Amino acid sequence: MKNFLDENFLLQTKTAQTLYHEFAKHMPVIDYHNHLMPDQIAEDKNFENITQVWLYGDHYKWRAMRANGVDEYFITGAASDWEKFEKWAETVPYTLRNPLYHWTHLELQRYFDIHEVLSSTNAKKIYDECNAKLQTKEYSVQGLLRKMNVKTLCTTDDPLDSLAYHQQIKNNNVDIKVLPAFRPDKAMNADDVAGLNVYIDKLAKLTGTTIADYDTYLSTLKSRHDYFAANGASVSDHGLEQIYAEDYTEAEIKTIFLKIRNNEAISLEENLKFKSAMLFNFALWDHEKGWVQQFHLGALRNNNDRLLSSLGPDTGFDSIGDFPQGKSLSKFLNKLDLNNKLAKTILYNLNPADNELMATMIGNYQDGTVAGKVQWGSGWWFLDQKQGMINQINALSNLGLLSQFVGMLTDSRSFLSYPRHEYFRRILCDLFGTDVENGELPYDKAWLGKVIQDICYNNAKTYFNF
Repeated sequence: MKNFLDENFLLQTKTAQTLYHEFAKHMPVIDYHNHLMPDQIAEDKNFENITQVWLYGDHYKWRAMRANGVDEYFITGAASDWEKFEKWAETVPYTLRNPLYHWTHLELQRYFDIHEVLSSTNAKKIYDECNAKLQTKEYSVQGLLRKMNVKTLCTTDDPLDSLAYHQQIKNNNVDIKVLPAFRPDKAMNADDVAGLNVYIDKLAKLTGTTIADYDTYLSTLKSRHDYFAANGASVSDHGLEQIYAEDYTEAEIKTIFLKIRNNEAISLEENLKFKSAMLFNFALWDHEKGWVQQFHLGALRNNNDRLLSSLGPDTGFDSIGDFPQGKSLSKFLNKLDLNNKLAKTILYNLNPADNELMATMIGNYQDGTVAGKVQWGSGWWFLDQKQGMINQINALSNLGLLSQFVGMLTDSRSFLSYPRHEYFRRILCDLFGTDVENGELPYDKAWLGKVIQDICYNNAKTYFNF
């Protein structure tokens, strides 16, 4: 019987162990999509305690605590940080076979050199030990990133963001590259006409522009896209239920925009046409600048109205959606490709039923200009776990070129989440190692090692060209 979470964790064969320890383990990290706070990086914040860095904003843990019968008072409520940590420690033993169990103990090991299994019995001891370390310079936000060998990361930023903290980071010559990513979801959200008007008014005030028509709206948003580029951005991101690719005319969109500005109700058809026009224009700007565009598809968000009203969005009440993806995605990509305006693109699906769809869709738009120009992204959100990663890697292997994959990202709000890259790398090496020992792949150590290192780091470095 193997020991829990030892040096060969998840590595079932000698070949897998060799591939991980000799090739994957020490590769740097490019985290090209996350939700970290740039102000905390710029200020090189030291967190007061582990609850603040580990539990604040982590809806994965919040969902587990709720499922374990923990009252909201101890999750997002007014309980003290120690009380919240105590309730998380009581929950951890019940997370067996959930990825949280692995992530929790990987993070305790890698950041704090704590090899105990967290529970209520040792919670106070671990809490105090982590808190003492978190007060030191080595455990500042930048120190935590260096500890995990993070070289580049991209935050997720609204077009209205000033990017002042990104500028501060750059001006302070921080040795970790922290770049913004353009996330214009609010700018196209015509589901809430009143809310969209508030957003447009904020954009107008920020830019000193009067926005009364569609052309002005587009040109003003484009100026923000230009501003992001001037501040180092080369990546965009969209979180959508599905790609919008309705047919429309410019005249129709101009009319729809006037209705929006007049706070008039628009039909479902008008809503979809507006979103389609906006999304297409964003894609044109990305291509013009040589950016990478990312599409996160398939989340059914904010399912619990009662708790949404009291806690707000992104608090753990989202699930996998069953939206149709293939036809509209093909139509959208094909329209861009026909005009030779398709930027480098990464697609992420949340519904595992769409795995093979995504793995085959990307092959339709590879044009030989860039290796892996259109990518199927790593297992995302609810699929960001052992079996989800294995399924994604296997489908991509069977239907595309795993060797050109740009690898893992965190998609996290926590500075303690970077062992997820290690988790992915161990799973990757185990799959290759198993194939070798089964005689399904030759044991060409140098070539296998190169492919592993490419997937872990080199492919992303080349693809994003940060």
